[in-house]
Amino acid sequence: MQLRRKAHPPALISLVPMVDVMLILLVFFMVTSTYLNLDMIPAVNPGSAGTIDARAEPLPRLMIRISADGHPHLRGKALTPQELQQVFKNLTSEDPDGQLMLLPSGAASAQSLVHILDGAALAGVSNVRVLRLEALE
Repeated sequence: MQLRRKAHPPALISLVPMVDVMLILLVFFMVTSTYLNLDMIPAVNPGSAGTIDARAEPLPRLMIRISADGHPHLRGKALTPQELQQVFKNLTSEDPDGQLMLLPSGAASAQSLVHILDGAALAGVSNVRVLRLEALE
């Protein structure tokens, strides 16, 4: 005599545990991920207080504007790369701690700013500030 075995229904794969694991992974990666800081070049905030310098005489300062087309300007005059290097050398010869302030236009490319920063570093300028103007609200 042959007994019939009870037919078992095929095992179903439950999606609920998989969804739970996916949500846990999503939360894990959201918490542990790091994002690029798009403001990698520090800018001077208008409200931040600077450090007090113990010197009696102020450091020599030089402000260079970077126009929308990427050309540097000093006191309204456009500078060639050779003139710019000479300006940097004059600043460091007056005082090695002389301050260079760069004011890029909002439309200036980041590459032009980096090019000028590289030129300043090659000339030995170490005290550099990048300024930005913000519209008043």
